[in-house]
Amino acid sequence: MTTMIGVLAAIFSTICWIPQVLKTLRTREVKDLSLGTNVMVLTSVSLWLAYGLSLGEWPLILANIFSIICVGTIVLAKLAWGRA
Repeated sequence: MTTMIGVLAAIFSTICWIPQVLKTLRTREVKDLSLGTNVMVLTSVSLWLAYGLSLGEWPLILANIFSIICVGTIVLAKLAWGRA
């Protein structure tokens, strides 16, 4: 049961990034996105990944790899197409 809660949390906390990533890539509009906030989120999910790796917990590992890809895409888009 505990693993299932972790899996569900991982799924919901990662898929929430998909609409923002798709909209950002489609429109290249980044002026309303906060670089600081997204860098902090990227840092936090990177630390969660390190934590998940140290525990060997696959829900944490997979969710945070996916989140790093999504948030990293947003950060790179902000750097490429917008001003901080």
